[in-house]
Amino acid sequence: MKICDLKLFKVPPRWLFLKIITDEGISGWGEPIVEGRADTVRAAVEELSEYIVGENPLQIEDLWQKMYRGGFYRGGPILMSAISGIDQALWDIKGKFYQTPVYELLGGKTRNKIEVYSWIGGDRPNDVANYAKNRKNLGFKAVKMNATDEIRYIDNFSKLDSVIKRVAAVRSEVGNDFKIAIDFHGRLHKAMARVLAKKLEPYDLMFIEEPVLSENYEAIKDLRNCAIPIALGERLFSRWDYKHIMCEGLVDIIQPDLSHAGGISETKKIATMAESFDIAVAPHAPLGPINLAAALQLDACTPNAFIQEQSLNMHYNETNDLLDYIKNKEVFNYKDGFVDIPEGPGLGIEIDEEKVTAMSDENINWKNPIWRNEDGTITEW
Repeated sequence: MKICDLKLFKVPPRWLFLKIITDEGISGWGEPIVEGRADTVRAAVEELSEYIVGENPLQIEDLWQKMYRGGFYRGGPILMSAISGIDQALWDIKGKFYQTPVYELLGGKTRNKIEVYSWIGGDRPNDVANYAKNRKNLGFKAVKMNATDEIRYIDNFSKLDSVIKRVAAVRSEVGNDFKIAIDFHGRLHKAMARVLAKKLEPYDLMFIEEPVLSENYEAIKDLRNCAIPIALGERLFSRWDYKHIMCEGLVDIIQPDLSHAGGISETKKIATMAESFDIAVAPHAPLGPINLAAALQLDACTPNAFIQEQSLNMHYNETNDLLDYIKNKEVFNYKDGFVDIPEGPGLGIEIDEEKVTAMSDENINWKNPIWRNEDGTITEW
């Protein structure tokens, strides 16, 4: 069996899908995307296709090494996201070839289902208590919300007090037997992050996410006396990025994204590294159905995975949502806060190629907003 062609589809709301086609009629799907940089990643996938067209798709590790080490310059969000989508599609092909879920090829599953959480409140968190109540009524047992909007290096403490009021309102609405995560989104710098983390301690949070930017990971040392678990990782792209934060004992939870961190192959290695440091895994997945399906295959065979992000009804999905591009929509049937591990061959989802083709549009150009502080300086989104 040989790889004979690749096709890319840019679809709303902000996703890029990849189809890898073989000469034996088996195709696999991947989701190579950096949100807001779809065209750049597309170019990277097309360039990397020179390394894989004509090759045996079952030799996944060799192809991964070829794509990664075949270039003198490597790593980073663009190249690793391109490799990620290709890797997902190769595993999809291999699972279909052997007529088995990917997790079986990775050692077999350790669980039948995994807990999922739902986003609430949007980019600028608002009305979060009602959103949380709604998600609880839908059966979710965990939610995540952004902490703040714009915030300066040193800012008015009233902004932090507003965060506390929102978190308190959510906790009051959903009760104590419910998980709440707060995403700092790298918006806070270390001084304000340290203060906010301390203020949040009484609310028994599941975790605080990206309390500082990943490039400032050493600042997390200032937060380690906080009683709340610390999560980080959506902006780390390989085991070489992760080894520093693991070795220095900076986080309790890692959040690799299977569309950014080298796909299933690399993320499995990252998760195994984390297990040796007694670190939990909660894969980042605010994207489309292929990204989530790949994450669930990883979750199945990863004992230190404990909860899964997913994007159904997420604030980014204004025009299209998680289920729009798959035929077997029941595969993501959330029940009592959990989702079953897909049992179909490969990634376990059936892509509606007719719908993908119809919705594919080169003019889709999602970009995150540019935020400024009240003094006009650019701030983190």
